[in-house]
Amino acid sequence: MRINRHKRIQKTLAFYSNNFGFRKPFQVLIDGTFCFVALKDKLDIQDQLKKYLGDDIKLLTTPCIVLETEKLGKSVFGAMLIIKKFPIHKCSHKDKPVTGSECLKSMIGTSNPNRYIIATQDRDLQNILRSIPAVPLLYFYNKAPTLEAPTDESYTAASQAAKNLWGVSEFEQVTLAKLKEVELGIKPGGEPAPKKRKKKKGPNPLSCKKSKKKKIDSIQPETKNDGRVKKKRCRKNKRIPQHVKEELLHMKSA
Repeated sequence: MRINRHKRIQKTLAFYSNNFGFRKPFQVLIDGTFCFVALKDKLDIQDQLKKYLGDDIKLLTTPCIVLETEKLGKSVFGAMLIIKKFPIHKCSHKDKPVTGSECLKSMIGTSNPNRYIIATQDRDLQNILRSIPAVPLLYFYNKAPTLEAPTDESYTAASQAAKNLWGVSEFEQVTLAKLKEVELGIKPGGEPAPKKRKKKKGPNPLSCKKSKKKKIDSIQPETKNDGRVKKKRCRKNKRIPQHVKEELLHMKSA
């Protein structure tokens, strides 16, 4: 099987598993038309479907489908022998058997609660089942089994289920509206309340440079008679060389 085809199959099965609760082993209900086409094209149903869908599948049929193939006579004798090889899944028509298509429709109902994959070549039955969400359709196309992509009804039902599971309830919506009005000033109509004018603020003290303070001398400088400032003479302590100090000490001791 090609890689792209395998990925497409796994994607379709994952969609039904994640949104509608399909679990392994997948239950595949097979009717007489599917077996008839397999016999005509010399295809082994069990081998083909296990390669296509994986080993975790159950191939089933119903008493009504078996009785229908028996009544059709020699024209579908080979299909009858094939259909009888599969385990029989009980239906609700024990006392009054119906046609195979009617039996499958009754087992699917309005939402396919038992999670069946329907394998059929009946075009009329396929069109009816496409209008019901969560019904995977399987048929032979160009001598190869084909799992049909989910229909629009299945996508709609999946999105609605996700919305009901993760959506916001009416109480939560009212609470959110009140919080928006109190905290953000958004009215229920959706129009935000008029913004308050901000007052002009001073500069940020952290971003301003600190002003340098001038040092003020505590002692006023002396002035001369003519008004000029008298400069103070700086006296520096001159360092006396060591040999001079020693000589002075020697002279004092003498």
